[in-house]
Amino acid sequence: MARRLRPVDLDFIGTAPVRLVFAQNISAPPERVFRALAEDVPGWAEWFAAVTSARAVDGGAGREIRLRGGGRFRETVLAAKSPELYAYRVDATNAPGPRALAEEWRLVPHGTGTQVRWTFGADGTALFRFVLVLARPGLKRAFHDAVTTLDRRLAGN
Repeated sequence: MARRLRPVDLDFIGTAPVRLVFAQNISAPPERVFRALAEDVPGWAEWFAAVTSARAVDGGAGREIRLRGGGRFRETVLAAKSPELYAYRVDATNAPGPRALAEEWRLVPHGTGTQVRWTFGADGTALFRFVLVLARPGLKRAFHDAVTTLDRRLAGN
């Protein structure tokens, strides 16, 4: 991967120049959703359509992610607090434009299910930030489809 990104901590997600936040309620309980996010990293390719492969590295302290279209990411897990929080930052990528990226998945009990809230924090070139804002509707749709598929998958297990 050609581009090393600026290492950021969990606070970056709340202060990033571009923050995209999406939320959806699902029927699966937070504990099961957390396990799917944090413990079954290869399973991401089963429910998040943009992900073609995912694997834990460094004993679970990191992840390697490949996306449709050829995007690759090497990540460091910033927080894995069962059952409410899973967050990671991107350390290296082949994508043009980003300087720092981090994502946070917050899981809040909602009745017998979960409200899943995904926050995407980013910094990068002006063009990269502009493109991210334009991509918001597509990212919202990808999140919705992924979480819906995850909920169906967890109901079947």
